[in-house]
Amino acid sequence: MIDFSEVRLTELNIHYAGNKHKDEGLKLSDRNALHEIGDGDEITLLKYFLKPFTTEELYAFTHTSHIEMNEVYSFARSIFEDNARFKDLSKDICRHLYDCSDHPKIKAGEVYVALFKDCNINNQTVDALGIFKSENKDKFINVEFNKTGLSKISFMEGIDPKHLDKGCLIFNSLEEEGFEVAIIDNTNRGGEAQYWRDDFLCVKPRQNEYYNTSNFLKMCKEFVVTELPKQFEVAKPDQIGLLNRSVEFFKKNETMDTASFTEEVFEEPALINSFEGFVQQYQRENDFSFTEDFEISTSAVKKQSRVFKSVLKLDKNFHIYIHGDRNLIERGVDELTGKKFYKIYFEEEA
Repeated sequence: MIDFSEVRLTELNIHYAGNKHKDEGLKLSDRNALHEIGDGDEITLLKYFLKPFTTEELYAFTHTSHIEMNEVYSFARSIFEDNARFKDLSKDICRHLYDCSDHPKIKAGEVYVALFKDCNINNQTVDALGIFKSENKDKFINVEFNKTGLSKISFMEGIDPKHLDKGCLIFNSLEEEGFEVAIIDNTNRGGEAQYWRDDFLCVKPRQNEYYNTSNFLKMCKEFVVTELPKQFEVAKPDQIGLLNRSVEFFKKNETMDTASFTEEVFEEPALINSFEGFVQQYQRENDFSFTEDFEISTSAVKKQSRVFKSVLKLDKNFHIYIHGDRNLIERGVDELTGKKFYKIYFEEEA
């Protein structure tokens, strides 16, 4: 979906944004940082900036009143229209980020604003504006030798080029719909976590194959785990079996057919009717809608399947992993002790 094999980095300005709540201030630069690095270092920078963007999950800029009032959208559009304005607008981007950094836990850091040429997204070659922020420093060991052996050992603090803290790529495509935007945020899990996406960028998920697949699977999991036990007496292995069948359907099909899915996964008319009612309720409550048929995103299936638990936990003694035929496990109660048990059938022991 996104191909960086021919990409070129043509502009790079590096600024510094502190925490506004702590009044740490800004440091803005006029110099194109590409003039300070060699060819080998540029390759390292490209990997640092672009390698983390592997997902098909994309966003679009939004605003409560009008899209043009979204600051980053407006800055990006102006840069795409006139690259000569890059230096000044990169400063405006950093100022806007600083204004959004008002939570006491937001870390200060370097802000990289970059312009990329020849990015390919959905078989279209476009420019892309990158905004990246490094918030965490690592210590590195520097060892020097002379003719007789060890000369000096020192410790340096710097940014690990293998770990990008925060980043976004704004592709010059679908401008009227808020551009196509990819996001990375590997830091902040507390109350300050949303400032990068919600306050600074102000974006919403773009409804594509990834969005439809991911949300449909989330909806299925919530139905099976939360809603189904309210309406029916359902054992844990049966819940796990339904979750496994849900994921298996998505893995073996390229296109989602809702009618086929409900019949194959839930089978019984009562379960099918219950699920169909839940789908309508879920869409209303979560402002989420999808067409009856949509292309399935394999990367979304892979990501969501990780959180579809196929583990049956029994007290603190046993975990049973159920991956296949639900009929090969039976539940019962011992008449003498009253303890519950599971009977498992198999042919070979690995």
